[in-house]
Amino acid sequence: MQADAVLFGAIGDPRFDNNPSAKVRPEQGLLAMRKALGLYANIRPVTTFETLIHKSPLKEDRIKGADFVCIRELTGGIYFGRPQGRSEDGNTAYDSCVYTREEIERILHLAYQYAMNRNKKVTVVDKANVLATSRLWREITQEISVQYPDVETEYMFVDNAAMQLVQYPKHFDVMVTENMFGDILTDEASVITGSLGMLPSASIGIHTSLFEPIHGSYPQAAGKNIANPVATILSAALMFEYAFDLKEEAQVIRDTVNTSLAKDFTTIDINESNPKTTTEVGDYIAGLCRGV
Repeated sequence: MQADAVLFGAIGDPRFDNNPSAKVRPEQGLLAMRKALGLYANIRPVTTFETLIHKSPLKEDRIKGADFVCIRELTGGIYFGRPQGRSEDGNTAYDSCVYTREEIERILHLAYQYAMNRNKKVTVVDKANVLATSRLWREITQEISVQYPDVETEYMFVDNAAMQLVQYPKHFDVMVTENMFGDILTDEASVITGSLGMLPSASIGIHTSLFEPIHGSYPQAAGKNIANPVATILSAALMFEYAFDLKEEAQVIRDTVNTSLAKDFTTIDINESNPKTTTEVGDYIAGLCRGV
């Protein structure tokens, strides 16, 4: 908790994903760390890279120019709700989705503050026609939105938001939502960039902030030196900008990443015909940064 910031790698392994009897899972440590550090908001910028538009499964006219931010609440919701468990005979399982006013207010204020520095639009994603927690989100949003009269507020059910993300991604400016919805929607949004290996994230905390790529650990690439390092590199750029206020240095990193993409100096997920290794891409970008 004494660190100014944390740069975190991806975790996870199929041994745990496909083993319902596993007693300990890597994700448990991640959730515990979020709680301990007070990491209450995950910030995921989604921006199209001009040179990668052709890699996206979405049509160019739909995604070109897309630029929005997803803000996901991290410490509440069904991932942390109690009670949680199984019946004695093991045939019934249950989870609880719980949110407090404090948790909702905190994340909403952050979303509106982000919107004030962008295009002044907030989309609140929920399932208020079904869930009591979502109805509380809407009530509190209605109270808080009047404090930001210059910001447009819209509400969108999560199923509609999932559809709008792939049909009209340029519709969004700042999207804010609860924990599980945000987890799913931000991974869906990754297809806009053409590769999951391109998206960074920042987790804003009470005690410190943590920066990490949004993708998983990619165990299939273990030992092969083929994983895309760009999301981690861009996460470091976010760290420079938001944790240390080094905006110029952060922009240098982003510019060098764009140069590597423009020259197709990329890993196999982007460049199948002439791929570079993880090490080669990392060294190339580092060399460009040193040369600035």
